[in-house]
Amino acid sequence: MAGRDLRTDPDFFELLVGSYYRLTGNLLIPNDLMGERGTEWLYGSAPFSVVAHDSAPDPVFIYANVAAQKLFGYEWDEFITLPSRLSAEARERGERERFLEVVKRDGFVKGYGGIRVTKSGRCFRIQNATVWQLTDQDGCFRGQAAMLPDISAA
Repeated sequence: MAGRDLRTDPDFFELLVGSYYRLTGNLLIPNDLMGERGTEWLYGSAPFSVVAHDSAPDPVFIYANVAAQKLFGYEWDEFITLPSRLSAEARERGERERFLEVVKRDGFVKGYGGIRVTKSGRCFRIQNATVWQLTDQDGCFRGQAAMLPDISAA
């Protein structure tokens, strides 16, 4: 996936929504928006943030929908070069790493909350997030993703 523009890539969309469904049993997007319309909706119109990072030892974001870009204050080209650990303040990173290990072990976690930080340094709280393993249909690990439906001031 490295080097590909994943904003509306159909293969990445299938990985993102397919792994979410296989792990949680729930749809990430409305059922009537599957296919190309769903890809565009999730990237440009979804009322919640979705981010994903790769499977590197120090994971880098590979996807951030428009809602996430606005929330974190990064443009697409900045976001997809950002190590995902930098989405949390330094003092929060240890807790974040421990949590991501739980996601790796369990496949997904619903109801997650924590403090995150924008490009400008402003902190905010995520609540009721779902974080899941990005695994393709062959079970190959490709990274992790998060859906952030509830945001509040920190």
